[in-house]
Amino acid sequence: MSTFVIEGGHKLSGEIVPQGAKNEALQVICAVLLTRERIMIHNVPNILDVNNLIQLLRDMQVKVECTDDCRTYSFQADSLDFACFDSVDFLQRMASLRGSVMMIGPLLARFGKAILPQLGGDKIGRRRVDTHITGIQKMGGRFAYDSQRQRYEINTDGLRGGYLLLDEASVTGTANILMASVLAGGITTIYNAACEPYIQHLSAMLNRMGARISGIGSNLLTIEGVSSLSGVEHTISPDMIEVGSFIGMAAMTGSDIVVKNTGYDRLGIIPESFRRVGIRVEQQGDDIHIPAHDTYEIETFMDGSIMTIADAPWPGLTPDLLSVFLVVATQATGSVLIHQKMFESRLFFVDKLMDMGARIVLCDPHRATVIGLGNRLKLKATKMVSPDIRAGIALLIAAMSAEGISRIDNIEQIDRGYQAIDKRLNRLGAHIIRS
Repeated sequence: MSTFVIEGGHKLSGEIVPQGAKNEALQVICAVLLTRERIMIHNVPNILDVNNLIQLLRDMQVKVECTDDCRTYSFQADSLDFACFDSVDFLQRMASLRGSVMMIGPLLARFGKAILPQLGGDKIGRRRVDTHITGIQKMGGRFAYDSQRQRYEINTDGLRGGYLLLDEASVTGTANILMASVLAGGITTIYNAACEPYIQHLSAMLNRMGARISGIGSNLLTIEGVSSLSGVEHTISPDMIEVGSFIGMAAMTGSDIVVKNTGYDRLGIIPESFRRVGIRVEQQGDDIHIPAHDTYEIETFMDGSIMTIADAPWPGLTPDLLSVFLVVATQATGSVLIHQKMFESRLFFVDKLMDMGARIVLCDPHRATVIGLGNRLKLKATKMVSPDIRAGIALLIAAMSAEGISRIDNIEQIDRGYQAIDKRLNRLGAHIIRS
């Protein structure tokens, strides 16, 4: 288990470029299984979750090559070996990577078989895969549970399109069903589909491969199945979660930084949500400038009631940034209610912030009230453990603003989603040691 040792109180300055989007990368890399032709993917983030998925593809005998310091990959799934499905090690690694569930749709659509082990990932509460299973079952997928190997074996005699009303606007569920439907017979309609930028970019990539998807950017997707798909080049967009993390980090440490090449037009309400907690976010073309903040004050609603920051399906605020908003609010002036609707364990890291002196009331598993006292209350250093990716980056932000030297254990959780974050931040003036 690796550790970050952070000396807090140092201001950052300079420019930083966000990595390729983790969530998009997992989707488009699974999509390479849909064709036997070569696919080139640029701006691939060098993070644990993505690297683990690529290794799973290698184990299946997908031809994988990387160039440009492994920021560009080529994939060719022209001859797969399904013997790895019988490997205990393969199943364990697949189970530990939640994004691997999105291999089911492409494998079923093209080869008629797939497996689904018990999935792991972040410990942030119940994360069911019923949306994936129900959608694929309605298209003709058959699930049989192997109790000895603790996995589902999935088969089909041929997927068929139909009308699918998703029980929730799941991003990975939508991606999985979408990839299954592009090679299915007939027409598939997906209603209550997720419409996050990740799904939009995946859909655009599939259309360039020869798929016929309409309704992109809405919650109603219509897919006319085709017999085969061709190769393509695709560039992964900037990671909006990293962009948001850097905005919060700059404000909380009183730093002046520029986030370059943010894909600003695809950030939705993220910049405006930070403005609601008093942070100045200045657009400069496709870049974002966050000037140094001595203080920042949380807005109230027009009737004077406490501000609420809540997650919602796109174009609402992504739940992946609520941990950052929570920690940023601890050093603001004013109060805010953070409402995490999706995951019931994602706010449980607040006890670490309270140990640092933050004024937080955990109302229930989904809601926390943060009472910000601005410069009157500086966080103090402490020892912490990163429970998941997003809480991990929030704790790192807190440690960078705290007085003294903090320690964060289990930083592999942070590495799953943030590429060489210690080196990149140290170049801006942070003092982070990896041990």
